[in-house]
Amino acid sequence: MHYSRLSSLCSILTIFAAMSAAQTQDPATAQTPAAAQAPAAATPAAPPTWSVGPITFSGLVDGYYSYAANHPGSGTNAYRNFDVRANSFSLNMAKFTLEHDADPVGFKIDFGFGRAMDLFNFQDTANGFDNLKYVPQAYVTFKPKQLKGFQMDFGKFYTSAGAEPTETHLNWNYSRALMYANGPYYHFGLRTAMPINKYFTAGFQVVNGWNNVEDNNSGKTVGFTTALTVGKVSWLNTYYVGPEKSKTNKGFRNFYDTVLTVNPNDKLSTYLNFDYGTEKFAAGKGSNDWIALGAAAKYQLTKAVSFSARGEYYYDKDGLITGTAQKLNEVTFTGEYKWIEGLLTRVEFRRDWSDKKVFERGSAVNASKGQNTVLIGLVAYFGPKR
Repeated sequence: MHYSRLSSLCSILTIFAAMSAAQTQDPATAQTPAAAQAPAAATPAAPPTWSVGPITFSGLVDGYYSYAANHPGSGTNAYRNFDVRANSFSLNMAKFTLEHDADPVGFKIDFGFGRAMDLFNFQDTANGFDNLKYVPQAYVTFKPKQLKGFQMDFGKFYTSAGAEPTETHLNWNYSRALMYANGPYYHFGLRTAMPINKYFTAGFQVVNGWNNVEDNNSGKTVGFTTALTVGKVSWLNTYYVGPEKSKTNKGFRNFYDTVLTVNPNDKLSTYLNFDYGTEKFAAGKGSNDWIALGAAAKYQLTKAVSFSARGEYYYDKDGLITGTAQKLNEVTFTGEYKWIEGLLTRVEFRRDWSDKKVFERGSAVNASKGQNTVLIGLVAYFGPKR
């Protein structure tokens, strides 16, 4: 991946900022807990729609500089998505979206570039399939009016699991959580959702697996989702089960993710995220297991200034997910300043540590149990936030 020069990045951001300056603030309409519960004080009105006819447009450019106290010889921060480059300026993501709301047929297609796309599609690329490397999402939607809210999507789409969206400006922190980095990113197949009543929605999915457009075996993964919202509390559950090993349907993987969001007032938003996963051995008894717990809070001090904190515990009992049997932890503190709607800066301190020496220190690998980073990121975006 070739990195853009800083001057080019600044020029692009200036263009996006100028485009965004004419808009009022976007509503927080992302369908993930961390984004959907943004404080109302920061989102007073809907902006003019960026569209040509029935097609709506949105996009972003996202870059950062990360200082790593360990000065890793590889130039990368371990266990990170997407702020992987250490002591370097980097273009994380440039993304452009076209979509049409279902009436009753619609679609959404994202075009993405930058280091984030390498990481997002790493499994497909490793398996020799990169036709959709620069397309993080592409799906058709069917939503017949007579079925009272039922929706069906087919194609490549973001996972339902987790508390954090893929796009930086829809998150509270700049860096992604360990639970995001080590969970599913996307699926290819069919998903449905049906409102049961005004509080509860249920969904069903049939997909090829985790992070692969073309399946690595003949089996399929099925997913079950629920969303319960009552007042200022939301509870979301996702369960995926199916074979994930290459060239065999034996040894099913079971993964359960639950997110509880509580937003007591317009300034304070919180979430609690829990994961449990297990994958059976293809031959014989036994399994690889992992468990994770994360919590985060955001406080909107003013319309322009907010502060967020996140903490996680990730126990990879057998090393299936991270490559090492370990107890991995992180704490992150982020300050945000929104210059105008469509342009924001985040400054972030993050510490990762493990009970094993899994981090680089200089040219020495597996030399440290921890890594500290300080990051400043700049994100320009336009169009509806969803």
